[in-house]
Amino acid sequence: MSAMIKITLPDGNVREVAPGTTPADIAAAIGPGLAKAAIAARVDGELRDLMLPLEADAHLALVTAKDEADALELARHDFAHVLAEAVQALFPGTQITFGPSTDDGFYYDVMAPASRAPFSMEDLPAIEEKMREIIRADKPLIREVWMREDLISRWESLGETFKAEWAKELPEFEDLTVYWSGDPNGPNGDTAWMDMCRGPHLASTGKLDPAAFKLMRVAGAYWRGDQKNAQLTRIYGTGWLNKKQLDAHLHRLEEAAKRDHRKIGQEMDLFHLQQEAHGSVFWHPRGYLIWRELEAYMRRAIDAAGYREVKTPQVMDARQWEQSGHWGKYRENMFVIPDEAPNVADEGPLVSDDAEWMALKPMNCPAHVLIFRQGIKSYRDLPLRFYENGCCHRNEPHGALHGLMRVRQFTQDDAHIFCREDQIVEEVRAFCALADRIYKDFGFTYSIKLALRPEKRFGSDEMWDKAENELRDAVAAAGLNTPEYGWEELPGEGAFYAPKLEWHLTDAIGRTWQVGTIQSDRVLPERLDASYIGEDGERHRPVMLHRAIFGSYERFIGILIEHYAGKFPFWLAPVQAVVATIVSDADDYAGEVVEKLRAAGIRAELDVRNEKINYKVREHSVAKVPNLLVVGRREAEEGTVALRVLGKEGQTMLSLDDVISRLANEALPPDMR
Repeated sequence: MSAMIKITLPDGNVREVAPGTTPADIAAAIGPGLAKAAIAARVDGELRDLMLPLEADAHLALVTAKDEADALELARHDFAHVLAEAVQALFPGTQITFGPSTDDGFYYDVMAPASRAPFSMEDLPAIEEKMREIIRADKPLIREVWMREDLISRWESLGETFKAEWAKELPEFEDLTVYWSGDPNGPNGDTAWMDMCRGPHLASTGKLDPAAFKLMRVAGAYWRGDQKNAQLTRIYGTGWLNKKQLDAHLHRLEEAAKRDHRKIGQEMDLFHLQQEAHGSVFWHPRGYLIWRELEAYMRRAIDAAGYREVKTPQVMDARQWEQSGHWGKYRENMFVIPDEAPNVADEGPLVSDDAEWMALKPMNCPAHVLIFRQGIKSYRDLPLRFYENGCCHRNEPHGALHGLMRVRQFTQDDAHIFCREDQIVEEVRAFCALADRIYKDFGFTYSIKLALRPEKRFGSDEMWDKAENELRDAVAAAGLNTPEYGWEELPGEGAFYAPKLEWHLTDAIGRTWQVGTIQSDRVLPERLDASYIGEDGERHRPVMLHRAIFGSYERFIGILIEHYAGKFPFWLAPVQAVVATIVSDADDYAGEVVEKLRAAGIRAELDVRNEKINYKVREHSVAKVPNLLVVGRREAEEGTVALRVLGKEGQTMLSLDDVISRLANEALPPDMR
């Protein structure tokens, strides 16, 4: 008899079981309720199938739907496989490739049979119904291990050229895992369907809710993302644990479409984009007023926090980017002059000394180091905080561009703090407090994350240990490492030169946006030879804290538009009031009202067009003007206005002085009240 193995549960209890016992067996032994609720297992931290046997001592945690992150990942993975099975059942001869889960669902890339056109939106209802049929059939999902050559032979015999190609590139002599939907050895074995997959999966298709998914759209895709390869159809779906979650998600999508910053930006005449400057923004006067308000607000904040504003060149010698390490990491996304400059490995030589390659800056960091290096710095000079509204350029792929959210030219509210090691925790803590105040001024709640060292990085493990711990200590000192602030550590997601704290804002409809960041960097000062004279008279390297709060003005404005659905806080509204006439006899009085509003610091416009007042009200409501001051003969005679506030029914008759007093106070930015 084999020796028993010890399985340690989360509560510390240890169960001795025979090798080959599955997590499902242990769940059943604990109780029928858990046996029904368990959908997967974490074995020594690794997510695994519920039916995969345990062969050695291990820590075991049973996963249920309450473990939402794991449960959603599993469900979406399974929905993708059910999608592929449904497509092949409905359209024999379809070739399948791969289908991962996504942040809100899943997709699968397929190639339609030669006998028909590529799949389209019209095919989705039938595919959805077939998926529900497969889910209701509650087919077991069975894991098998195959020899590589056997699997290649099977794929080739089925005409699955893409799967065969992928299998051939996997390591020789490695056993590969496949999953059957249905038991190939059971009475209905001829209906079993197989795919190559590492797993894990739920125990059966019936663990999915047939009402918790929806196919959303189709798009073109290339095999392995290379446009030289065959074109496939990518079918996208959204998948959840239950119908309530699906309905909530679809409602969010509907609300997000109403809030689309591109649509609202056009309605409010804020900006536009066009092919002549693809990936760059044409700011209209009203949109640029928002920009200027943000810029002025941020300048007041950084001046009060002891920053010194600088301005650095747009174009710099490519050797500077090679020395900093950015050339090897970002060369393909840099605009280089001339554009045939070599694409070299990170540590390789750039070009001969007599060549002059230049590049538009994709970030401001190296230029700020060059400012720091001007003149000798003493330990008494630190910390030095350099701030720049720095215009940067990155050659983002055409398909990645998205309104204001992803552009090629953008302006960062960028700053770099050069400090001693003993100053790091306090500087980061102070930044946390500054960011907290600013985000609350704009009406956002947020969570804060610590992105840890990536696999490919510069610097020693000792350096990374120190930098990560300093950020932890600073967040603790700021009181932000709590569940209230969604504190979380993200392994492998730091920059190649530094760990970073990330601020994830939550908007009005529950979406999150990663915006602010602060990074603790010892690499760039070393690579670019930044130093200061310490108290001991010797040269020392400063630590460089990279930080931003808005991230970029373009993206932050896009987020604000969608967060407020264009109904900005009064102080940010590009047009704060419109004075509209009912009859032409009130034109002169309306002009006087506008002048008095402007004198009080209120951004006001005049509408004396020969249009009905209801038409004017609708037009200015669409443009999200927060206050409409309606005047006619009576108002002109009495020195009053009829005030209509955006989003409220009816109107209020007020004296002009009362209106100006009310609006002038509301027009002040939150930091000036």
